[in-house]
Amino acid sequence: MNWLWTTEDMITAMAGRPFGTLPQGITGISIDSRSIGPGEAFFAIKGDRVDGHDYASMAMANGASLLVVSEARLAGLGRLTVPMIVVDDVLDALGRLATASRQRSRAQIIAVTGSVGKTTTKEMLRHVLSPSGKVHASVASFNNHWGVPLTLARMPLDTHYGVFEVGMNHPGEIRPLVQMIRPHVAVITTIAPAHLGNFKSIKEIAAAKAEIFEGLTPGGHVVLNRDNDQYNFLDRTAQALGITNIHSFGQHAKAEYRLAEFNGSDESSALWLTIDGDTLEVAIGAPGRHIAENALAALGVVTLVGADLDKAIDALATLQPEKGRGKRHKLRLGAGTLTVIDESYNANPASMRAAIALLAAAVPQGYGRRIAVLGDMLEMGEFAERVHSDLAGPLLAAGIEHVWLAGKDMQALRDSLPDSVAVEYRETTEELKDFILNSVEPGDVLMVKSSLGIGFGKIVAALLDKFAPFADTQREI
Repeated sequence: MNWLWTTEDMITAMAGRPFGTLPQGITGISIDSRSIGPGEAFFAIKGDRVDGHDYASMAMANGASLLVVSEARLAGLGRLTVPMIVVDDVLDALGRLATASRQRSRAQIIAVTGSVGKTTTKEMLRHVLSPSGKVHASVASFNNHWGVPLTLARMPLDTHYGVFEVGMNHPGEIRPLVQMIRPHVAVITTIAPAHLGNFKSIKEIAAAKAEIFEGLTPGGHVVLNRDNDQYNFLDRTAQALGITNIHSFGQHAKAEYRLAEFNGSDESSALWLTIDGDTLEVAIGAPGRHIAENALAALGVVTLVGADLDKAIDALATLQPEKGRGKRHKLRLGAGTLTVIDESYNANPASMRAAIALLAAAVPQGYGRRIAVLGDMLEMGEFAERVHSDLAGPLLAAGIEHVWLAGKDMQALRDSLPDSVAVEYRETTEELKDFILNSVEPGDVLMVKSSLGIGFGKIVAALLDKFAPFADTQREI
């Protein structure tokens, strides 16, 4: 049997003790009792809202072959017949297992952080490295104090490339995570005003992101965005830590992975990459200049970990945007179509601008409209009014004439737009959703974007529920 972990190794790594007759090993790890599969171990983590111990019986009913539980909760689980490993604290034990996983791995390890583009770059790396070997990467945005150790602990022994996303919204959060990951390559996609409410300045955000350098393996590599205003600060910070392998990407003349030319359409992109003195044409199956910039970083990483660059470039042609991160839906509306660009997963000033640029490049059908459907950007603190108001400039520059808004902070944008823009404002997501369902017209292109907590994913879901997917029969013939 090809175990992810033998239970003997788990007990040793986690400093646990067996309770009951343990299986020889496990095939996977889960912290969700609803989705656990037979042969997997359920880690009963106590989170901010729920305690996994309360769902131990459900995990057992759904096929868990092993539970990892805390000593303090063991007495209340005595009626369960599934074997257990008992530890002091389940999350701490998961962290110890993650550390053991990293120690035993021979994979090339990559860590990605940044204010914008972390998940997109991580998924891009998964996609372009796959032709060169077995890739293990974070699920969704598992990038925090439980997501990173869970992803590490799940990494199979035969992994060739491990790709980890690292997030933060306060100083000091990246440091312990990257000490677990110990990457061979650390990527910072860009520094932008995200989570501004928790920081005094962009420089503080850059310093927090730079914590990723502290876990770099000896002789490791750093990849930075040379077009970003914080590049020099990050470069100096890396050098101060003794890092000598510092690489850069972007349009800057001195970038090692340089964007020589970009040509975007509403559904795909093409770029010309200059690397090692050669200029290579790269087709990407997803639109947007920001996607092209992420591709520069990803292809730079490919060269640094010794993967096949030609195969990686070929793979980019089949890249598709992720749900909530630019995924497009073409729906049937009347005698025409409705295009929905789903950017509903998250939002900050930089990603808002990128999404507005995507909308500007989209081509409505017939008399259709380009409509920006925007909700609040959260965690902006005292800067909230200003950063929302400032979105008026990119919208006007892009020629967007229809803007539909919801959320308390979006009132600032409403008040900043001139009468030449048709603005609809509703206080809540639910009210805006009802308006949209009754107001879209054939040919429209909607770009839907907000911070996750505003719930604009409900707007996308409602549109997909009401309107059927459009099938281009001419293309199918």
